[in-house]
Amino acid sequence: MKLRKRPKSIFPLLNGIILCLVGALCLYPMLYIVFASLSEPARIMKHTGLLLGPLGFTFEGYTLAFRNPNILTGYMNTIFYVAVGTACSLAVTAAGAFVTSRKDAMLAKPIMLGIIFTMYFSGGLIPLYLLVNNLGLYNTRMAIILVGLVNTWNLIVMRTSYLGIPDSLEESAKIDGASPLRTFTSIYLPLSKPMLATMTLFYGVGNWNSWFNHMIFLRDRAKYPLQLIMREILIANDMSSMTNMNTVGTYTNDMYQVLVKYAVVVIATLPILCIYPFLQRYFIKGVMVGAIKG
Repeated sequence: MKLRKRPKSIFPLLNGIILCLVGALCLYPMLYIVFASLSEPARIMKHTGLLLGPLGFTFEGYTLAFRNPNILTGYMNTIFYVAVGTACSLAVTAAGAFVTSRKDAMLAKPIMLGIIFTMYFSGGLIPLYLLVNNLGLYNTRMAIILVGLVNTWNLIVMRTSYLGIPDSLEESAKIDGASPLRTFTSIYLPLSKPMLATMTLFYGVGNWNSWFNHMIFLRDRAKYPLQLIMREILIANDMSSMTNMNTVGTYTNDMYQVLVKYAVVVIATLPILCIYPFLQRYFIKGVMVGAIKG
């Protein structure tokens, strides 16, 4: 007797189609910005509807954007905030997660409850501003680094990853005479590389995109990050530093302002997009740590 073949499920096909559509919807806005930044200003001003490629080709938007001296200064400031801020945040988060994950640590549970409490309640912006000002940190780079030093959710996730490490490893280290610091640096950190890479990505992207705290706690433009400069260009329409815009070609100043806005968005977004692929394999593994326990 010949058995009838079981019909294949159409779910994988439908799932693939839906994911492709979602991916296209996420990718197209970025491609639109890139295509628009490379297009001729007169043609992009008149264009409506979908944009599937550059209309003409010109780098004039990027040339005009880099005429603004604040762009390069903002880049250097952003790199500083990302590098120093991410390193400090990672160190404090890793150490805090280790302490609160120890069963024998004094007051570990009350400290963890206090950390969780900050997720739901805070003093608000005005007390924070007064605190920063009274500490003498206003208009300093340390204010930006310290205010956003630890993300509570990141600390909880990292603590969960530490709880998944077998206790026998720590017990064997204690038998060999290792101190808690040695156990932390020699056992827990090496075993948490995927999670450390994930936290680096989270903190790095957060610091790169941050602008609100800089706007509140900084008044010196020489300390502004790139995102705050971009905000002035996109929202406040401040392009006073980009000289001779109205003398380029035969187009009007307004046309080139639109082109510069597209170029600035690409300039601010491209570096973080280039870094992500190198951390993707750690990111996928890191976010799954502690999610499933057998």
